[in-house]
Amino acid sequence: MSHPEHDDRLRLRRVLGPAGPELTCEECFEQLDRHVELTLAGADADAAVPGMSAHLEGCPACKEDHESLLALVAADAGHDDAA
Repeated sequence: MSHPEHDDRLRLRRVLGPAGPELTCEECFEQLDRHVELTLAGADADAAVPGMSAHLEGCPACKEDHESLLALVAADAGHDDAA
């Protein structure tokens, strides 16, 4: 069940955009492999690629690419936690 207050905050965040830096789709695509590798290695991928998380939160297409690549690389490497 969805809460109206939560939905309103989510809509407001989408309208206002991220508080910090955000990558473009092109920059995201260029850094996608690195971000996924760092994530699976347990490193702080958000610190290494500033703006990636903000971009993925606001761009469904890039988020889907990220999730697909994460699942593929994790499966190939034998990781069970590809989420």
